[in-house]
Amino acid sequence: MENLNRRTLVIGLIVLTIGIIFVIKLFILQVYDPSYKYSAESNTRREIISFPARGLVYDRNGKLIVSNQADYDLMVVPRELKPMDSVTFCNSLEISIEELRSLFDDMNGRLRNKKISRIKPSIFYKQLSAKQYGYLQEKLYKFDGFFVQRRTLRKYEYPYAAHILGYIGEVGPQDIERDDYYIRGDYNGINGVESTYEKFLRGEKGFKYVLVDVHGRQKGSFRDGEYDIPAVAGKDIKLTIDIDLQKYGEELMQNKIGSIVAIDPQSGEILTMISSPTYDPSLMVGKKRAGNFSVLSTDSLKPLFNRPIMAWYPPGSTFKTINALIGLQEGVLTPDTKYECYMGYSVGRFHLGCHSHSSPLNLRNSISHSCNAYYCHVFRNIIDNKKYATVQEGFDAWKNYLVKFGFGHRLGTDFSNEIRGFVPNSATYDKIYNKSWSSLTVVSLAIGQGELLTTPVQMANMASTLANKGYYYTPHIIKDIEHDTIPSRFKEIHETGIDTAYYRPVRDGMEMAVWGGPGSTATAARVPGITICGKTGTAQNPHGEDHSVFIAFAPKDDPKIAIAVYVENGGFGARWAAPISSLMVEKYLKGEIDPSRSWLETRMMEGNLIYGTK
Repeated sequence: MENLNRRTLVIGLIVLTIGIIFVIKLFILQVYDPSYKYSAESNTRREIISFPARGLVYDRNGKLIVSNQADYDLMVVPRELKPMDSVTFCNSLEISIEELRSLFDDMNGRLRNKKISRIKPSIFYKQLSAKQYGYLQEKLYKFDGFFVQRRTLRKYEYPYAAHILGYIGEVGPQDIERDDYYIRGDYNGINGVESTYEKFLRGEKGFKYVLVDVHGRQKGSFRDGEYDIPAVAGKDIKLTIDIDLQKYGEELMQNKIGSIVAIDPQSGEILTMISSPTYDPSLMVGKKRAGNFSVLSTDSLKPLFNRPIMAWYPPGSTFKTINALIGLQEGVLTPDTKYECYMGYSVGRFHLGCHSHSSPLNLRNSISHSCNAYYCHVFRNIIDNKKYATVQEGFDAWKNYLVKFGFGHRLGTDFSNEIRGFVPNSATYDKIYNKSWSSLTVVSLAIGQGELLTTPVQMANMASTLANKGYYYTPHIIKDIEHDTIPSRFKEIHETGIDTAYYRPVRDGMEMAVWGGPGSTATAARVPGITICGKTGTAQNPHGEDHSVFIAFAPKDDPKIAIAVYVENGGFGARWAAPISSLMVEKYLKGEIDPSRSWLETRMMEGNLIYGTK
């Protein structure tokens, strides 16, 4: 009997202890820890991503270039789907039954592959038009499991600067893996400024929690918005380009293949960067983007190709300015050095031709008249300089000067697809000629031909360096970021290693090329009231007529603009590139074209080098 009472007491204590534990646990759950309550509430609430407005884009003068417009995606929560009136649904979206089946097949495929969740929202139909959104919004309550989510698309205020701005596209698996900010269905910058400054422009996503009924219809905010996180708009940016100058340049280059790059030499800011042919950036917005991209990408004229930073060209005779500077620095040339020219440069059976001009010429006149023979002498004297033990050593010393001018490597602009161009070194020719070569073998480099290849932005940077008498800032497109700073590398000065004094005769020669007397090669670039210094080039093209090339800066004594123009198959530099350069310089510095030059403006705009009228 005593054992029975003891056993009953123990059991009673155990039951009492368990009861006390349950009471305490319930008290904690209901009073101190409401997470279970919230978990229950989560069955009647929905998390909606609040997409931030993307940062706006302005030009250097504060003109709005890129803004935003409202866009809507139809979202689906698969678990909440119920049988529905497919005809009404299709009519609301203005799609066919076949398209609807395809949308459901895609959703079910993503469910099977676990790319989306049954209980979380995912995109069912992208980018509803305003008309579709209006029709659907009235009938959305009939379709359980569906709701509309707002986001923004880009709106381009001007049909220009497509290659500078880039475009927005849906993120891919690699983007999602690289940056956990993104999920399937998000958008980011694909190229251009939109890509380079994506992290500034995109902002920060927000999250909004709403109550929904059994049909998935929103019934107000969850707990009065206590847990909502507001989206943070992207930062606005200001670009260095002048959109009016960009517009003008694209008009001048219509029906031509080539590019224009203009830089403010005092800062390295890119004033305009034109690739022709081009396209309207609005073609790359919305549901039509995929179709338009397909058309543009198969166009034989390659309008998507960003020529200023991706095209390789020989610099032609514009490069004589660099060889003159290297010759002066190396001590194998003086401003008074003269060489004869007998319609070219001849050694034995070798002959490199030249055009007719007075002879002999000194340094200034050699630039003004663009004498090939003069620079064959200069180049060979640089390579064969007695202070170098071998031709290879002399050649590599010459090459190192070019590297300091920004040739043969990426300048470091804010465009990720910029290419490096090509500057050969002695090993290049050792391989080609089995180490048996001389300065004469590669003398075509004297006039910017041979294996030497440059990009238009590198050539504009060369013009900027000549304007600055020996230094440059890395060319860049970003001027200001809201509440932030631009990359510090754009403030750094790059020295060329050429003594400042040596730039004077070269710059004088460039001035004489434009303003000199008979025989001056760039008189087509004259602008009343502006002292332009320029150099023509005719880049040899094995696939057709030569390319027309011109570099310039102005005004001479206080340069505000440096420019490079390439017109493919345009022939002599004075035919197309020089006049176009002069119009761009005049437009930028004066704001308008002098009436006396309106005929030239008309000729440049109406010139058609693609379809045969020159």
